[in-house]
Amino acid sequence: MFGNIGWGEFMILLVAALVILGPERLPGAVTWVTKALRQVREYAGGATQQLKDELGPEFEDLRKPLSDLNELRGMTPRAAITKHLLDGDDSIFTGNFDDRKPSSGPASGGAAGRPASSPLADGEKPPIDFDAT
Repeated sequence: MFGNIGWGEFMILLVAALVILGPERLPGAVTWVTKALRQVREYAGGATQQLKDELGPEFEDLRKPLSDLNELRGMTPRAAITKHLLDGDDSIFTGNFDDRKPSSGPASGGAAGRPASSPLADGEKPPIDFDAT
C-alpha cells in the first residue's frame, strides 16, 4: 500500500495529521481512512470479477496489451527501441556492426557473393543491387 512512501515520509505525514486533526480526532480519521480503502479495494475486486464473468476468455485478450504496456514502463527507452523496433539488434547503439547476426535476406551478401561487411580493394567499384535500383 505504501510502496512509494518511505518511513521518513510516513512519519512526516503522521506528525502533520496529528497537528492538523489533533490527538482526539486522529484515531477516528485513521479508522475512516482504513474503512474507505477497504471498500475501494472491494469495489475494484468486484469490478474485476464482473469483467471476468462477462467477458470470459476474452478478458485475457484484453489484459495482454496492458501487460505489454506495463512491461514497457520498466524499460529504458533504449531497451524498448532495441526490443520492439530493432528485434534485439543493438548494434546501432553500440557501433559493433561486425558482431551482429547476419540476416538471411538478400542484404546479407553483395552482388559478387562477397559478404557486405568486407572492405573494397583500392580502385574496386561497389557492387550494384539491381533489386534496389
